[in-house]
Amino acid sequence: MALSMPDLAKTTQDVYERNAARFDAERAKILFEKKWIDCFLGFVPEAGHILDLGCGSGDPIAGYIIGQGYKLTGADASAAMLKLAREKFPDGDWRQADMRTLDLPERFHGILGWNSFFHLTRDEQRSVLTKLAAHLAPSGVLMLTVGPEEGEVTGRVGDDTVYHASLSPKEYSTTLASEGMSVIEFAVEDPDSDYHTILLAQKTSGPDQSI
Repeated sequence: MALSMPDLAKTTQDVYERNAARFDAERAKILFEKKWIDCFLGFVPEAGHILDLGCGSGDPIAGYIIGQGYKLTGADASAAMLKLAREKFPDGDWRQADMRTLDLPERFHGILGWNSFFHLTRDEQRSVLTKLAAHLAPSGVLMLTVGPEEGEVTGRVGDDTVYHASLSPKEYSTTLASEGMSVIEFAVEDPDSDYHTILLAQKTSGPDQSI
């Protein structure tokens, strides 16, 4: 029997635990995200500290960022994924953490949630956006992959079904504005990045504009 959306949302960590090696093997390593990663890094100071939230095995995104000379902390809820990251990058800073309860002592120049944040329910996303803003240093930048519109859909990891959700572009903008952040870009299904929808925002002391 197929799981309901609320029940499916609770299974994400188990799915990645079961499929870590397969996911890493099948995950494209060509860095189709490079345009957006470079854009994100353009807002981070030289040798700045970045949190890769939902880092998986670290390959290819975390490895690319480390190679550009930035300090990177990778966090993931999946122990199996982190085991792969430690094998690939033994000198890295890899931590098991659930973004829903994120509470790290550092404040980061950039936080990246590529193909991770969207596994949260909409209520969880609202709560976690507050946590992410609190973990950013002044002028810190946040980049997330989200959905093009509000809703819930499913995807696949290995042979398993996984949950995805999104708020509306307007709600992302207003929620971030309430946390002192301004949306810089909201790119819907970018064909140059495998049709991902990308949200890029920055912490600011000035008034924020909604999209």
